Amino acid sequence: MIQKLADKIKATHAPICVGLDPMLDYIPEHILKKAFAEYGETLEGAAEAVWQYNKGIIDAVYDLIPSVKPQIAMYEQFGIEGLKVFQKTVEYCHEKDLVVIGDIKRGDIGSTSAAYAAGHLGKVKVGGNFYAPFNEDFVTVNPYLGTDGVKPFIDICKAEKKGLFILVKTSNPSSGEFQDRLIDGRPLYEWVGEKVAEWGADHMGETYSYVGAVVGATYPEMGKVLRRIMPKSFILVPGYGAQGGKGADLAHFFNEDGLGAVVNSSRGIIAAYKQEKYASFGSERYADASRAAVEDMIADIDGALQAAK
Repeated sequence: MIQKLADKIKATHAPICVGLDPMLDYIPEHILKKAFAEYGETLEGAAEAVWQYNKGIIDAVYDLIPSVKPQIAMYEQFGIEGLKVFQKTVEYCHEKDLVVIGDIKRGDIGSTSAAYAAGHLGKVKVGGNFYAPFNEDFVTVNPYLGTDGVKPFIDICKAEKKGLFILVKTSNPSSGEFQDRLIDGRPLYEWVGEKVAEWGADHMGETYSYVGAVVGATYPEMGKVLRRIMPKSFILVPGYGAQGGKGADLAHFFNEDGLGAVVNSSRGIIAAYKQEKYASFGSERYADASRAAVEDMIADIDGALQAAK
């Protein structure tokens, strides 16, 4: 699957990922009204609105991009109905031949991680049948419990040819409370990056490892260091756009082959119609605004990479 991601990035010239992180206040009124008219102001109605909103965005941008990243919390907040839409969204993205990164940030003791890995990346056996419940291509994993919590995911990835993005240096403002702490004279995120490289060396694709890392666009200098530590790991880069990251910050996240990173933008794309720059599209054409935002993001990152050569 890592090779598919790399190949699609090369084919689209778009090392980007659209974060499908829906909130009800992002969803245009006409979609909400239609969903509530059919299902009422219920969890089912909210989930239906999320699904129709997602579908419109996916239809508008799938030909421009290699990957999407649905954040499961935005679906879990609506309970079982929301999880059904999460699964439906993953399936629809696969129909559009998109690589799906499930942003689930799991990581627990071995047996629990094994269950998470089976549910999201692998298969579960029910009687004589096997099922792939969520069937993402990659998931995000929290490494705080160490190898015990990560190895079950790697084992499933090897069996299924799927991948991981391990949290190394996250984009949020308070990440440094733990991640920047010095351990034997070096920040913790460097030690985690070295562990990612070690885990990845045992699960390689043609050029890159199936074990990647999450490193925020909001910390470009740290990204530069981590790129050296993890030369064979793809880096998932959140924090572009709404969190302040921009193309000029990102050149160091990539390798000389122009690969090695995939940059995520969530509300900067899916709620683009709410921004002044794209306001002329209006809420009825929210998906067209998302497409325009994707095109601008591609141009911004490409310009930064060209300038860095």
